[in-house]
Amino acid sequence: MAHSDSKNIQIIGFLLVRNFALMSYASATEPLRAANLLAGRTIYQIVPLAQVAGTVTSSSGVSISCADLESEGETCHTVFVCAGGEPADWADTSASHTTLRRLSRLGVRIGGISSGAFVLAAAGLLDNRDFTIHWEHAPALKEAFPHLNPRHARFVLDGGIATCGGGVAPLDMMHAMIAERLGADFARRVSDWYLHAAVAEPAAPQRGSVAERFGTNHPALLAVLEKMETAIERPLDRAAMARLAGVSPRHLDRLFKEYRGAGFLETYREIRLRHARRLLQQSPLSIPEIAYATGFSSPAHFSNAFKRLFSETPGSLRRRPRKQPLSGSMKA
Repeated sequence: MAHSDSKNIQIIGFLLVRNFALMSYASATEPLRAANLLAGRTIYQIVPLAQVAGTVTSSSGVSISCADLESEGETCHTVFVCAGGEPADWADTSASHTTLRRLSRLGVRIGGISSGAFVLAAAGLLDNRDFTIHWEHAPALKEAFPHLNPRHARFVLDGGIATCGGGVAPLDMMHAMIAERLGADFARRVSDWYLHAAVAEPAAPQRGSVAERFGTNHPALLAVLEKMETAIERPLDRAAMARLAGVSPRHLDRLFKEYRGAGFLETYREIRLRHARRLLQQSPLSIPEIAYATGFSSPAHFSNAFKRLFSETPGSLRRRPRKQPLSGSMKA
């Protein structure tokens, strides 16, 4: 699986559902095109996708030629499901559910635009996830999936899942995603390109960019750190990560030691444990379920690793009042 070439191009796929909203699609793709223009090189590649290669027609009658999801999805960094307002059209996507689940297991970030979150829910990708959907479609989603509770937010980025409400909300989501990868200043230049001066915030506080969070701007290292944050349940090994970054495993180890002061495995384990801590605080999952959801072979292994990092067990964290400060900090 190749998510990037030697220039670290991110391939962003858009699974277009029949009668998709053209405005939502344009709001999501145009910032990526502008980023390429402003960078003076291709840093994003946009790939329209369909369940079966061919043309897909929007609700406004515009047809777009699409590649095949099954064969092209693995090359993507992210695959967004872009859907419109007809539940009958969403039902036609059932053949793509298995592929979307497989891509998610491989570490591809999966997204939903407008009613695309409904398709993700039907594929079982939103269980125990933070997400949003266009307000018009929220009642239908909650009726079909009573265990899910979409947030009233313009967009939500939750690790390997990215969702937004459609319309112009993708402009805000893409601003956040570009800032996450390339920094706030560059993202602002992209937004200014479209006179998008008032960039809306999601309902929840935003995280800093990968570069800001980890204190490095090395492109190969950033590519691996970003993938670590999205490949949590089934962690990728060092060799796979090195291929992603276009370096040898030995050179990848040197980069971690030089720029992070911590090894590959140590860094990856800490990222997974911090994700587990959020699940302990925010989700109804049991401790064994969280252990497996964060890539640990057993609850005992998870508990021991958690205690080494945070000086308390997962059970004691759940019993402790939320107002108490959390121990442990990422190495800068």
